[in-house]
Amino acid sequence: MADHPNRTQARLADLVEATKLTGAGRLQEASDLIQRGLFGSQGASHSGQTADAATSTHSAGGIAEGLHDQFRGALDQVARKFGLSSPSGAVAQGANAPAPATSGFMGFDPATLFRDGNVPSLTTGEGTFTAHSFANEAGARDYRLYVPSRTVTHPPLVVMLHGCTQSPDDFAAGTGMNLLAEQEGFLVAYPGQSTRDHGQRCWNWYQPGDQARGLGEAEIIAGLTREVMQNHDVDPRRVYIAGLSAGGAAAANVALAYPDLYAAVGVHSGLAAGCAGDVSSALTTMRLGPSGAAILQGGTPRVPTIMVHGENDSTVHPRNGEQVLLQAGVDALTPSVSDGVSPGGLSYIRTRYADETDRVVVESWVVRGLNHAWSGGDPSGSYTDRRGPDASRAMVDFFMAHRLDRPRQ
Repeated sequence: MADHPNRTQARLADLVEATKLTGAGRLQEASDLIQRGLFGSQGASHSGQTADAATSTHSAGGIAEGLHDQFRGALDQVARKFGLSSPSGAVAQGANAPAPATSGFMGFDPATLFRDGNVPSLTTGEGTFTAHSFANEAGARDYRLYVPSRTVTHPPLVVMLHGCTQSPDDFAAGTGMNLLAEQEGFLVAYPGQSTRDHGQRCWNWYQPGDQARGLGEAEIIAGLTREVMQNHDVDPRRVYIAGLSAGGAAAANVALAYPDLYAAVGVHSGLAAGCAGDVSSALTTMRLGPSGAAILQGGTPRVPTIMVHGENDSTVHPRNGEQVLLQAGVDALTPSVSDGVSPGGLSYIRTRYADETDRVVVESWVVRGLNHAWSGGDPSGSYTDRRGPDASRAMVDFFMAHRLDRPRQ
């Protein structure tokens, strides 16, 4: 009997994560993951990829002799099941073992598979995912664009801004946004920060020259958005922007600077627009939360906003998420609070804020037990925690309920 497509994609995601763990020398975890996905092993213990996993110091020592052969055999079985090429060469044993001499499983060398934030496109759907470049007077950036396979007249557009050290491919894989785009029929653009403009690929959200309308990265991202709109006949009333961490802060800046361009904004583990004006204030704000005096109030009209933040975020203090909500104007709205537990076991509080017409214009998700990671994300991308509620789905649902009704400039 053929596998259900969702189950097949889940196994492929597990396979990608197992390959990543192998490249890091974490063979026991990789073997546990493969055993659970392939054989239904009850003894496997895998907690999911989180932001903390990037700095984990799990040791490959103590692995039983012969485990590498067992793992290679499991990969062979998965490869045969999905019609993929088999591993070439034995899997190296130990964290400091040399990389395989050949291209490795599925044509990727596990030691280099995720170098520079690149990941295989196993979660992109059936549409096209292509590379482009954009330039205007403010500067230039490369970007990736996902166009779904189904034909939609005047499709919506979602612009996604990655976090520090990430790339467009990495962010697309981790958020799974392309799969939702395929289902719903919208386009997704992923601008990419370059190491030339920031050594860690962070968006310069804290620099005044990149925060305001007509300046720096804000103008580049807005211009890139307009280019995609023009080239693909996008519905100008349904254009949205979202981001993670530094990308979330940049998305807040851009949305506030261009309220006539974006119908809504999503800020995940990010910061309010204008909350810092240099590196020193940025670091302080990330660690302690913003100073109220430093926040741009946004004025009228405010941009509909969805905020997602982990209660355990040790990189960007959760107070920053609260300030994102204040900047969106929740003090003048009526809240409706609900709570729940995600399928992965993390509890959350969801608050929806309605205006005087009972229209929800701000939404908040505070996730308990979530650190600095995309909630409900795919482990094939960095800075994700699949245990949490699905932030991508929540953002898309919120976005599609909003259309731009403000004058365009």
